[in-house]
Amino acid sequence: MSSSLATITFLVRNYDEAILWFKTALGFDLIENTDMGGGKRWVLIDAGGIKLLLAKAEGPEQSAAIGNAAGGRVAFFLNTDNFARDHGRMLAAGVKFREAPRSEPYGTVAVFDDLYGNGWDLIQPAK
Repeated sequence: MSSSLATITFLVRNYDEAILWFKTALGFDLIENTDMGGGKRWVLIDAGGIKLLLAKAEGPEQSAAIGNAAGGRVAFFLNTDNFARDHGRMLAAGVKFREAPRSEPYGTVAVFDDLYGNGWDLIQPAK
C-alpha cells in the first residue's frame, strides 16, 4: 500500500478573501469552488502538489483557531527554487515577512505570515 498526504484543511474567515490572498500573494491556483448550500463551499487551492481545502470557520471554537494553525509556531513550509525571485514577488504583493532572509544549513529561509497570521517558511533548500 502506498499513501501520501494530499489535502490539508485551512480555516478561513471568508472564502473570497482567502482565495484572493492565496492567488495573489503566493501564486497558487484555485482548482475548485463549488457551492454546497447553506453558506458552505468546497474550495480547493493547488499549493504546488498539496491541496488546501479552505474551510470557513463555524462557531467560536473554530473562529478562535483561525491564524493559530500551529500554536504560534511556523505551520507551513513553502519551498522555492529561486528564493530572491519569490521573496521579491511576495513583498511586492504585500506579504509581511517577520524577518530578513537568512542562511541556514538546510537553505535560505525567511518566515512570513499569511492573511490570518499563521507562520510560513519560504525556503530555498540547500543543494
